[in-house]
Amino acid sequence: MVDKQSKLSFVVAGLLLGILMASMDNTIVVTAMGTIVGDLGGLESFVWVVSAYMVAEMAGMPIFGKLSDMFGRKRFFMMGLILFMLGSILCATASTITQLSIYRAIQGIGGGALVPIAFTIVFDIFPPEKRGKMGGLFGAVFGLSSIFGPLIGAYITDYISWHWVFLINLPLGILAFVFVMVYYHESKKHIKQKIDWWGALTLVGAVICLMFALELGGQKYAWDSNQILALFGGFLVLFIIFIWIETKVSDPIISFPMFKKRLFAGSTIVALFYGAAFMGATVYIPMFVQGVYGGSATNSGLILLPMMLGSVISAQLGGFLTTKMSYRNIMFISGVITIAGMLLLTTLTPETKRFLLTLYMIITGFGVGFSFSVLQMAAIHNFGMEQRGSATSTSNFIRSLGMTIGITIFGMIQKNIFANKMTDEFKGMGSFTNKTTIDPNMILNEKARTHIPAEILDKITTILSTSIVHTFMWALVPAVLAFLFIFLLGEEKMVLHKNQGK
Repeated sequence: MVDKQSKLSFVVAGLLLGILMASMDNTIVVTAMGTIVGDLGGLESFVWVVSAYMVAEMAGMPIFGKLSDMFGRKRFFMMGLILFMLGSILCATASTITQLSIYRAIQGIGGGALVPIAFTIVFDIFPPEKRGKMGGLFGAVFGLSSIFGPLIGAYITDYISWHWVFLINLPLGILAFVFVMVYYHESKKHIKQKIDWWGALTLVGAVICLMFALELGGQKYAWDSNQILALFGGFLVLFIIFIWIETKVSDPIISFPMFKKRLFAGSTIVALFYGAAFMGATVYIPMFVQGVYGGSATNSGLILLPMMLGSVISAQLGGFLTTKMSYRNIMFISGVITIAGMLLLTTLTPETKRFLLTLYMIITGFGVGFSFSVLQMAAIHNFGMEQRGSATSTSNFIRSLGMTIGITIFGMIQKNIFANKMTDEFKGMGSFTNKTTIDPNMILNEKARTHIPAEILDKITTILSTSIVHTFMWALVPAVLAFLFIFLLGEEKMVLHKNQGK
C-alpha cells in the first residue's frame, strides 16, 4: 500500500519528466540538424523542422491551459504525453524533411500541454508552504533542460544516431504516463465552460504567420518580398480578429481581465524579455567557443555546464525565497545579476581566458535562473483552481514567444554583422575568401578550419567574435527592459496561512 507522501513523490516525478521532455526537445534537435539534413536532404526547408515544433507548442499552451481548467488537468496532461510520444516515434521514422516537419508539429502540440499543466498541478496539490520549494525544483528542471539539451543532442548524434534524439523520449514519457495515471487523483470539481474554437483558430493562425515571417525573412525571402509582407499582414489581421473575439466570447482562450491583476501582468511581461535575453546567451556562447576558441559541437555544449549549474541553483533559491521576500525584491536581485552577467559577456575577445568566460556564464545563469521559478509562481499567485491553468499557460506562451522572437532577431543581427565585416575585411582577396571563408559553417567545423591559412583564420575568428559580442550588446536591451518591468510586480509574496483557492 503506497502512502500519500509516496504518491505525491511519484506524481512529482512524472510531472518533472514531462517538463524535461517538452522543454528540452527543441534544443536537443537543433544540434542534430546538420546530420539530419545530411541524411534526409532539404537544406532549404530545414527551418520548418524547428519552427513547426515551436509554433505548435506555443499555440497549444493557452488552449490546453483553458481546457484543463474546464475538464481537469490529468486527462490533458496524459493526452499531451501520448501526442508527444507519438510524434517522437514518427519523427524517428521520417524519410524526408517535409515528413519530419509534420511529425514535429504533432510533438509540439503535445509539448504545449505538458509544461503549463505540470506547473498548474503543483499549485493544485501542494499547500502554500511547499509551493516555493516545488516551484524552485520545477524551475530548475526547466532551466537545466534549456541548456543541457544541446549537449545531449550533440552527444547522441555523434556517438549513436540522430533517430535516438527522438526515441529517447519514449522511456521517459512512459514513466511519466504511468506515474501520473496511477498516482494522481484530482478533484472532480471543474467549471463547465464553452470552448472558444474561433479564438483558438485565429491564435494558431497568427502565431504561425508571425513565426514563419521571422524565420524566413532575410533568409529565404527578402524582408520586403511579397511572401514576408503577406505573412506579417496575415499575423496582424488574425491577431486583431483574435483580440476582438476574446473580448466578445464568454469563455475566452486568453482572458484579458487577467492582465488587470498587476502581479500577473508584470510577471508575464518580465518573462517575455527574460526569455529573449537568455536565448541570446545560450545560443551564442557555444558559437563563440566553437568558432573562436575552436572545438567540436559536443565540446561547445560542455562549456554551458557552468551556466546550467548557476541557473539550477538560483531557480531553487528563488522558490525558497518566495515565502521570505516579495516576488519583486527577488526579481530585482535577479535583474541586477543578469544585467551584470550580460555586460561581462560584451567584453569577450579571442584573447579572453576560458576561466573568465566560465565565470561570466555562472553569473548570467545565476541571474536568469530565478525567473524560471519565481515568475511562474507570481503569474499564478492570485488565481484559484478554475483559472490557474489559463494563467500558467498564458505566462509560458508569452515567455516562449519572447524566446522565439529573440533568437530570430539576434540571429539576423549576428549574421548581418558577420557578413558585412567579412565583405569589408576580405574585399578583393580572390575566390578563396569569397567562396570559402565567408561561409560561417567552415569556421565552426573543427576539421574544416584546419585547412584555413593561419593569418586568414585569425581574421575570421576576430570578425566572428566581434559579431557575437555585438549580439550580446543587443541582448542587453531585453535584459534592461525586463529589469524595468520588475517594478510592476508590487510587494506580494507567497502567503503561508492563506489557501489561495485550494
